[in-house]
Amino acid sequence: MSSAVDLAPQELRILVAVAEEGGFSAAAPRLGTTQSAVSHAVRGIERKLGVVLFERGRYGARPTPAGARAVAHARRVLRMLEALVREARDTPTAEITGPLRIAAFRSAALHLLPAVLERLSARHPGIEATVTVVREIGPGTAGEVAEGRADLGIATLGTGTRPAPGLVGDVLLEEPYALVHPAGHPDPRSLPLVDWRENCSSYTRAWWAAQDWIPAATVRADDDGAVLSMVGSGLGMAIMPALSLTAVPPGTRITDLGPERPTRRVGYVTTVELAGTAAVRALVRELRATAKAQVSTV
Repeated sequence: MSSAVDLAPQELRILVAVAEEGGFSAAAPRLGTTQSAVSHAVRGIERKLGVVLFERGRYGARPTPAGARAVAHARRVLRMLEALVREARDTPTAEITGPLRIAAFRSAALHLLPAVLERLSARHPGIEATVTVVREIGPGTAGEVAEGRADLGIATLGTGTRPAPGLVGDVLLEEPYALVHPAGHPDPRSLPLVDWRENCSSYTRAWWAAQDWIPAATVRADDDGAVLSMVGSGLGMAIMPALSLTAVPPGTRITDLGPERPTRRVGYVTTVELAGTAAVRALVRELRATAKAQVSTV
């Protein structure tokens, strides 16, 4: 069996294209070739690796577990090859240029990243940043980085936990939770609870369970913006982290939960390989500077 180092960049591109397009025929136009050429190339890659990478069916091709791992590695290798070429050509004083893919959960994308990207663009106009909003459920933003779909993720980080193997990161800020409720209500803690799935996390679960005044959620929404809208409409109260409460709708009020209030750690994750690239380092610098200013208002 041949070693995996025999794989050429074009073979990696084929793996990624087949996985993302859902089949050999669909991947062929993207690759500028024919369906038979794609199928032949995938069979050759599978022989080299000694594993089946795609399940073939009448509806296309779907990665096997081994194929999903191979595709994730392929994305990351291709991204590093791109970074290698760019950074090898640059001098120490050259302007930082090129794409920078960011994954972020909704409140970070709305209330943390705009200031970061404004500063980044002013200092490094050649960086082409794109942002994908990802629900912080399951793999979340860190999963996007691990799968090679993002260069850096703004993520919620558990206390005492480390990033997954192959990822590195750090805490940017710790945001407290607060009670948000309709303004003027005499007893907001008696109101029904409005919640959303991303809000139920290990960071708050112990505190949440110890509060006998918090009822089971009466209404569940898709995201924190919908929760705020419902609270503003008088449907109940909610317990939310500070980033989500950056801009609350008219008719709502925020009440501190006291010194024992729960908090959530927000940080970044990237791959070991990309952590040293100029664009990611520049982004991390702006994230730290902006988060430091954000902490003073949280």
